[in-house]
Amino acid sequence: MAREFRQMIPAALAAALVAALVLAPLGAVMLRAGGLSALTPSDLDALWFTLWQAALSALLSCALAVPVARALHRRRFPGRGLFIAALGAPFLLPTIVAVMGLLAILGRRGLLNGILNALGLPDISLYGPQGVVVAHVFLNLPLATRMILQGWQAIPAERVRLALSLGLPPAQISRHLERPMLRAVLPGAGLAIFLVCLTSFAVALTLGGGPRASTLEVAIYQAFRFDADLGRAAALSVLQIALALAALAIAARITLPSSFGAGLDRALPARLAPGLGHRLKDGIAILGTGAFLLVPLGAIALRGIAELPSLPASVWHAALTSCLIALGATAVTLALALPLALAAPRARWAEAVAMLPLAASALVLGTGLFVILRPALPPASLALPVTLLVNAALSLPFALRLLLPEVRTLQADYDRLAGSLGLQGLARLRVLTLPRLARPLGFSAGIAAAFSMGDLGVITLFSDGRTQTLPLALYSLMGSYRMDQAAGAACLLMMLTFGLYALFDRIGAHADPR
Repeated sequence: MAREFRQMIPAALAAALVAALVLAPLGAVMLRAGGLSALTPSDLDALWFTLWQAALSALLSCALAVPVARALHRRRFPGRGLFIAALGAPFLLPTIVAVMGLLAILGRRGLLNGILNALGLPDISLYGPQGVVVAHVFLNLPLATRMILQGWQAIPAERVRLALSLGLPPAQISRHLERPMLRAVLPGAGLAIFLVCLTSFAVALTLGGGPRASTLEVAIYQAFRFDADLGRAAALSVLQIALALAALAIAARITLPSSFGAGLDRALPARLAPGLGHRLKDGIAILGTGAFLLVPLGAIALRGIAELPSLPASVWHAALTSCLIALGATAVTLALALPLALAAPRARWAEAVAMLPLAASALVLGTGLFVILRPALPPASLALPVTLLVNAALSLPFALRLLLPEVRTLQADYDRLAGSLGLQGLARLRVLTLPRLARPLGFSAGIAAAFSMGDLGVITLFSDGRTQTLPLALYSLMGSYRMDQAAGAACLLMMLTFGLYALFDRIGAHADPR
């Protein structure tokens, strides 16, 4: 009993820190709000836009992801594994870089408008509600595709072989196999994307185009930075928290379990949907998605690489600041996630505490911390430490989800052996735990570093203009219409983000003894 109590001490300390970091700002926000009387009619418009753009973005992302996931499931082609891996790039991509990529293709001076002008056709504009939705689909289509593809891969191959042996046409296979799977997977995928779009900030800030396309996050930022109205910012934060909690509650209830049962892990038949029409539709889905996702990234790379030598010193200093924040946030994330993940199989509270940051966005936490710190210290002096801690907190749920399955396997396989050898404490951590968890720890570190590098949230509230991260410097360049240098900064941010992710993932894979 005493040994088990000692083992829980690190998890209890981590849980206390996470609870303080999340609940204290939320409590400060609620106390400062004093109800919702500070809200204005424009805030209610922002609420309505937040809801319908998140719902439409989730709907379009999932609707477009279904044919892409189906095509990837039933086709084998050279580079398929690389293509599926590349689908994760927009999920890791800093939002502000994604916006730059879309502007390079769909902006006023973008490639598409150049073609339309040459044909004598009217321009299209990416600014406004349509731009917000397009950007959210760009960022979340890969996530929806990966989630739905996992659903297809979970259908036992024996079910597919039986359907083919019975001569069922594609319509009947869809009715008996695919539609039940989609009914189980799509609600969870849609609600996850809805929650991501609900708390989106950088997309609406750069592409919103005015009050008619302002989200709650942007309204919080404007009330905070331009109106200096902390009461209204706090009231908007309470509204944001309520929406996030409602979405999480619905997600927990609406996700349906799969009813296919277990299979024997056999390979799928080689010829799924062999007709020319099906092959053509699958090819269009894969090629169209690849062009939609990869062409904007290629445009940023081609335009930005040439601008790297001409970037001002302030951008390089901001890049160094972002790297230091990312490294610090990664270290804090792992220091919190590992003890909580090790305790979670025996203590449900550990997992619940690690999920707390999902109830708030970066701006909500930043608003609460500003309210707490303002009476004691100049908030600008704490811009970097606060940004680091908030980024670490927001990365914690992802890290825990990556670690928890491996921790359960580790404890099931090695607990008795370690106990019989008297292996405990730091010796067990060094000899057993860290080597066996090296791969998910490296992956978690890469995710946390990538998220922190691309964050454009808390720093916008606390920065005094002299303290900048690379995303904030990029946003400033875009705001001053220095688009060539902005492309260079975007290219640098993209390279650093993927570089840190690949570095930590490679370290974890190399340290794995298996």
